[in-house]
Amino acid sequence: MNEKNETNEENDKNDIEGKNTIRESSENSLQLPMVALRNMAVLPGMLIHFDISRQTSRKAVEYAMKAKQQAFLIAQRDMNVDKPSVEDLYQIGTVVMVKQMIRLPGDVVRVLVFGVRRAKLEGVIASDPYYLSEVSIMPEDIIDLSDVEKEAMMRTMKEILESYAQENSKLSKEIVKQLALTDNLEQLLDSLAIQIPMGLQERQKILEADNIIERYQQIAVIMTDEIEILRIKRELQNKVKEKVDKNQKEYIMREQMKIIQEELGETNTVSDAENFLTQLSSLIASDSVKDKIKKEILRFKNISGNSSESAVARGYIELLLALPWDKTEKETMDIKYAKRILDRDHYGLEKVKERMLEFLAVRSLTEKGESPIICLVGPPGTGKTSIARSVAAAMNKKYIRISLGGVRDEAEIRGHRRTYVGALPGRIASGLKAAGVKNPLMLLDEIDKVSSDYKGDTASALLEVLDSEQNNKFVDHYVEIPIDLSEVLFITTANSTQTIPRPLLDRMELIEVNSYTQNEKVHIASRHLVSKQIHKNGLKENQIKFSEKALEAIITGYTREAGVRNLERRIGEICRKAARELLEDKKIEKISITNKNLEKYLGKIKYTFDKANREDEIGIVRGLAWTSVGGDTLQIEVNTMPGKGNFELTGQLGDVMKESAKAGISYIRSVAGSYDIDPSFFEKNDIHIHIPEGAVPKDGPSAGITMATAMISAITKKTVRADTAMTGEITLRGRVLPIGGLKEKILAAKTAGIKQVILPEKNRRDVEDIAPEILEGIELFYVCSMEDVLQHAFVNPPPRTTQKKIKC
Repeated sequence: MNEKNETNEENDKNDIEGKNTIRESSENSLQLPMVALRNMAVLPGMLIHFDISRQTSRKAVEYAMKAKQQAFLIAQRDMNVDKPSVEDLYQIGTVVMVKQMIRLPGDVVRVLVFGVRRAKLEGVIASDPYYLSEVSIMPEDIIDLSDVEKEAMMRTMKEILESYAQENSKLSKEIVKQLALTDNLEQLLDSLAIQIPMGLQERQKILEADNIIERYQQIAVIMTDEIEILRIKRELQNKVKEKVDKNQKEYIMREQMKIIQEELGETNTVSDAENFLTQLSSLIASDSVKDKIKKEILRFKNISGNSSESAVARGYIELLLALPWDKTEKETMDIKYAKRILDRDHYGLEKVKERMLEFLAVRSLTEKGESPIICLVGPPGTGKTSIARSVAAAMNKKYIRISLGGVRDEAEIRGHRRTYVGALPGRIASGLKAAGVKNPLMLLDEIDKVSSDYKGDTASALLEVLDSEQNNKFVDHYVEIPIDLSEVLFITTANSTQTIPRPLLDRMELIEVNSYTQNEKVHIASRHLVSKQIHKNGLKENQIKFSEKALEAIITGYTREAGVRNLERRIGEICRKAARELLEDKKIEKISITNKNLEKYLGKIKYTFDKANREDEIGIVRGLAWTSVGGDTLQIEVNTMPGKGNFELTGQLGDVMKESAKAGISYIRSVAGSYDIDPSFFEKNDIHIHIPEGAVPKDGPSAGITMATAMISAITKKTVRADTAMTGEITLRGRVLPIGGLKEKILAAKTAGIKQVILPEKNRRDVEDIAPEILEGIELFYVCSMEDVLQHAFVNPPPRTTQKKIKC
């Protein structure tokens, strides 16, 4: 096998070499191996070595060494392009003689070349295993210059060279002397182009110059510009040096003045160190903390006031003195007052309120109590952040909010070490400093949005902060003294727990903040949002009024969300237009917003809910889904047609949903005899499952029983009740497993006009937590198997195939 491969490779190599032979195709045309250069150009007469690493370039040089040692070098326009095309290259390059090739480690080749003559790239004949180019030699336009003209150009260039040498001390005096003795104009120009440092653009312009006059002008402009740049650079350096010398002089004089004042006994001014010691004496902190701070103050006292170290030490001491080491604020122990504040600011969110009141009760009985670490999880706009502010007000705690969205540097939590320039304390220490007490309420917002990179893992740094067993000695890298966080009431918020690392999630007490019902949204709007937007837009309570029907219409027709953020925006939009209307027409004293004139202020209705089908149909079943903005209904359609047993799934379904459909069809095939299905049906017919709204991605296992019911209906031609919706995961043996997002799904079913909902038996306990107003008007059926599902879903259910019901 290896011998055959080696033979094939040798034959391929011979074929390529036979085709890519260096040859002259015409009098001024050559075919040469080409090397594309990055950020450099080679001029005729230049002897230069450089490294190449691209495989095509190495192959080109290797072939050139085997042939006539000639190659064509051309510069790339963009050095980042790895496989350049003709458009990525300049048109003019240089034909060179390859003098030497040395192989270096790491597939790198060092090449020594000598530039021979300019050439124009006419095209690329082959690109594998190396670039073979067709180039045409560029003859120089011969311009007949008189001896006087040549002498004038020579003197001008030598004067420019002399000025350049004065400004650039790095240019070798031997080279300057050698160039000054040159008496041939062409030779002088070529030598200057080679010896003077310049960038790719400038060198390429010289290479593309057609005649001696154009080349002379290009070199003269480049060198004159470079002289001006070097002159400006030198002037700037001199100014900086003068400023530094002045600062040193002032420092010496200030130190001398200080000594003279001490000798005369005139040092009555109080130093910063003494001020720090005064503040330390009144600081509420343990003796160990005070001793550490005192050492830092004494060290600061011996540091020169003008050094950079003095500024760092001053900032560090100021932070230590500002931190609330043992300073606390008295909390409210009145549970009734706390409950009144929480109910005043927020409607609903009963679990959060209940947990906070429990904490207060324990704290009032024990006078200490462990501060809980709570994580509020729920969709956007459901009041997670604002409830934390209300909890702080109810408990008389300082409120500090730290946004963690997008934070990916561990130092944001733990702080930077003071050895780094510009070091700062972490956000936790900075938050405590801002609060001024050691027992504030600290909100860590969007904890599910933290990430990690090469600077460290932010989530791992939070492990110590949110661990009640460890955070009494939290160490910030900048502070370096352990900080007690055990009395801080931490509340975190997240939209999902999927992105929170498991160890971090384990340290927090999860409280789910579910989607609001329509009734809850109406209450929130009428109690809070309307009055807030009226005042925000400069209106008065007696100038505008929202009817309850109008609020319901805004919620159902102009917003689709789990929270109330967009609802507040729509109310604000109405208030702005009402304000303009009141100003334009002075006769209007009050504006009433009803469901009838709502379109005038918000335009056409934007959202409509799919209502339950009016007629019972075959192969169409209504499913229930959970989304980030609440629940929704999915209409699953199944068609069967003569074919070859193909199974089609459309509607942009995810992998989990596809697997659920496959599990469903496998179950149906296993019990085909029980439903009088011909065994050959699956071989002679195609089955197509489609879920409308194909542009919307869909995934999850909860549509398993819905798809299975639709398939059985389409195969057996039995009609499904149009007023029924269902949700549940299916197994290969037909068992029904529990699902999540139950409240949102039942709410979506109620909005769509569904009369009965089929749920997994194991979700029965979850229904007990749902408010009665959501369940009103809906009949719930709990099932354990697909047989149970069909008994409730079909208009004429088939007889049971098993004598006893499957246990869940």
